[in-house]
Amino acid sequence: MDYDSISAEDFGASLRGMGLNLLVVDVTREVTFLETVFGMKAFQPTADFAIMTYGDQLFQLHSDGTYHSNPLLGVLPETPPRGAGIEIRLYDSDPEAVCAVAEAAGGTILQEPTDKPHGLREAYVLCENGYAWVASRIKDGLAAG
Repeated sequence: MDYDSISAEDFGASLRGMGLNLLVVDVTREVTFLETVFGMKAFQPTADFAIMTYGDQLFQLHSDGTYHSNPLLGVLPETPPRGAGIEIRLYDSDPEAVCAVAEAAGGTILQEPTDKPHGLREAYVLCENGYAWVASRIKDGLAAG
């Protein structure tokens, strides 16, 4: 699918399974953060919307203004963080590399790279919209199963 030129109607009709849509204060800043810190790719980015890919995973960013008639807008907190309680896990991101650029890109490191008992090395980074992005990799010495 050509995400650079697909129409909104065709894009919407193509969506299947489970989707992730993040409401953000500033789409442009969030796109820059995600591209810089996690190497994601943005398609058709505007001030109000962007299609984002991480590997072969797809999700969307929307500005608050695009939700003017959506019931979710009424329950958004007035002040950040917005994403409290959700972890967005990125299993193909190097925690050390992410932490090396996260703060300069506007993120806050909640947890430096740490080996976890479940076999992953993880780092928690909070974006300015309050979403917790978790860079995760298999710990050294463990094979993927």
